[in-house]
Amino acid sequence: MSKKKITVARLEKYGKRFEILVNVDKAWRYRNGEKIDIYEILEGEFIYYDVRQGLKASESDLRKVFGTDDVYRVAELILKEGELLLTSEQRKELIEAKKRQIIDFLARNTIDPRTGLPHPPKRIELAMQEARIGIDPLKPIEVQINTVIKALRPILPLKIAKSIVAVKIPPKYIGRVYGPLSKLGKIIRDTYLSDGTWIAELEIPAGMQEILVNRVNEVTRGKGEVKILKTV
Repeated sequence: MSKKKITVARLEKYGKRFEILVNVDKAWRYRNGEKIDIYEILEGEFIYYDVRQGLKASESDLRKVFGTDDVYRVAELILKEGELLLTSEQRKELIEAKKRQIIDFLARNTIDPRTGLPHPPKRIELAMQEARIGIDPLKPIEVQINTVIKALRPILPLKIAKSIVAVKIPPKYIGRVYGPLSKLGKIIRDTYLSDGTWIAELEIPAGMQEILVNRVNEVTRGKGEVKILKTV
């Protein structure tokens, strides 16, 4: 069983410091926009001036600074406005997780403009190492991705691209394939033939072409059709 990792979230306000103990993984995901109940993040029901010394903040100071002495409401404000204090090991693990997310994003959403094909994840990873790209473990991907692409381009030509794909699905498989396809991309238009066959055009990240083809083949047992119309 993996050991639960705890860290401190800290906020300095009006000359006073307030700290809470939090589950590092859940706190990090919460700060990145994931909806997680504060009850699952907070470790213990206390607000501290100093966690290490065990100095608990007074209710009067909480009301004065935060407008409430509700521990969970105050904890939410500390998480949103303050900082997470990470150990070197925690920071390393979070950086690695964020790097994998960025590599996955680039593999699915960019192409080599010279060939029109997506770059394999390993090629992207090696280029990131060569470019010595710094990754902030606590910033969302969308905030960092343009900087990463700019740093990579001298080493690895990249273009964010989308593909327009046509699919043709026999009637008996439509119910099973519609949901997965709609999650992979945006259905631009669709229609039904006289025999019930479903024909649709989807806009998907260029790097998702192979995944879409495999998904259609898997669900329709090879009886569905996929055609790449264009990549832009």
